[in-house]
Amino acid sequence: MENFTPFQSLLGGLLIGAASAAMLVLNGRIAGISGITGGVLRMSRGETLWRALFVLGLVGGGAVYHALAPEAFTNTLDRSWGALIVAGLLVGFGTQMGNGCTSGHGICGLSRMSPRSLVAVVTFMTFAALTVFLVGSVFGGAL
Repeated sequence: MENFTPFQSLLGGLLIGAASAAMLVLNGRIAGISGITGGVLRMSRGETLWRALFVLGLVGGGAVYHALAPEAFTNTLDRSWGALIVAGLLVGFGTQMGNGCTSGHGICGLSRMSPRSLVAVVTFMTFAALTVFLVGSVFGGAL
C-alpha cells in the first residue's frame, strides 16, 4: 500500500466533519456540494452570495493547495476522454436523480441518521463499484 496516509486521512475527515457540523449548527444548512452549486446557478434572492462564496472557497482552496504542492495533482489515471465524459454525465444524472451527492447524503445525511441518505449511499456506492469494474475490466478503461 504505497498511498496509505492514515494521519492525513483522519485529519481531512475531521475537518470535513467539523465544517459540515458547523454549517448545520450555525446556518441550518446541509453542506451538499451539488445543492449548493445548483443554488448558485438558480440565483435565488438571499441565497446566491453565500453559495457562490462556498463554491469559490472550494475552488480557491484547491488552487492554493495546487500552488503549495503541485505534485499532489499528478494525474496517473489511464482513462479515455470518452470514459471521463460518460462518468461525469452519469455522476450529474445520479446527483439529480438521488436529490443530492456524496457530501449531502454520505456525510451530512448519514450523520443525521437519514434513511433516505442511507439508501442513496448504498445505491451510489454499489453502482460506483460496478462501474469501476465494468470500465476497468470489461472495457479496458476506454469506452
